[in-house]
Amino acid sequence: MALEGIAPFSDPNLLYGTGIGDDTGVYKIAEDLAIVQTVDFFTPIVDDPYTFGKIAAANSLSDIYAMGARPITALNIIAISCSIGMDVAREILRGGADVVREAGALIIGGHSVDDSVPKYGLAVTGLVDPRKMITNQGAKPGDALILTKKLGVGILNNIARHDHSLLSSTLNIHHLEQALRDEMETAMMRLNRHASEAMVEFSAHACTDITGFGFLGHARNIAEASSVRLVVEYSRLPKYDGVETHKKSDSKGGGQRNYKGVKDFIEVSRDITQGQMDVLCDPQTSGGLLIAVASDKADALLSRLREGGDTASAIIGRADNGKPGTILINP
Repeated sequence: MALEGIAPFSDPNLLYGTGIGDDTGVYKIAEDLAIVQTVDFFTPIVDDPYTFGKIAAANSLSDIYAMGARPITALNIIAISCSIGMDVAREILRGGADVVREAGALIIGGHSVDDSVPKYGLAVTGLVDPRKMITNQGAKPGDALILTKKLGVGILNNIARHDHSLLSSTLNIHHLEQALRDEMETAMMRLNRHASEAMVEFSAHACTDITGFGFLGHARNIAEASSVRLVVEYSRLPKYDGVETHKKSDSKGGGQRNYKGVKDFIEVSRDITQGQMDVLCDPQTSGGLLIAVASDKADALLSRLREGGDTASAIIGRADNGKPGTILINP
């Protein structure tokens, strides 16, 4: 809505970035080389500044990996109140720097502002061969769908806090077991680097990362951009134990907004509960990749993903010739 009335940019070398659900821009600079650019930042979702920096950086890099691209440089974007102190800011930036190093990229600068609400993220540049890049547009009927990380981060993180004023107040984390919090934080800090490299090796047809619009919002982008229907088997989705049992009031409005955005494009089995729909629409932070790959390569790709550390990965459905741009949800 905010872009209504603003003419989109066009250029013969602009290959990607103005279409359905595009989270990156791809600009060709040679027949075998294009730059990929993206930016993301958000408010803290954990209490520890260093961990927050790592999660925010991993999340920012995710759009590059969803293209099958390689990140090369990043710029810090940080907003923080001077009253919080430089030690906190330094820990956030240290966390981001460690993740960028893990990605094999470089931080080459950034920008900061004084703000009462902390925010952090990266503007990232990557490289890809435009002839081999993976977008959300290539899913084919018969493809298997693979998801690489568990769902439910948004719901569980909202249970763990009373407000969103992290780094200026202490979280109430007693509603969640520490083991579950540790599992979620580890998953959010994990780069999608290995998953990206694996899907490129197995010639995946389409990919998106699962973040703020929830599983259904991002899956719908693949369905629409690829002109296919997606069939999702809920029981196969990787998700945090018991997340469906939490009341809808435990999650803030993001999931409800996500549902409104997809409700006209989904067909839901009568056996799907409200709690399960909440999980499907739950906004994710630094979520996994949703990959469409030829069915005869799916098992081998799944094995590669799990062997490389993406242990939650699962085949969760398929693409078919049903009504383009829609999603069928089975139990």
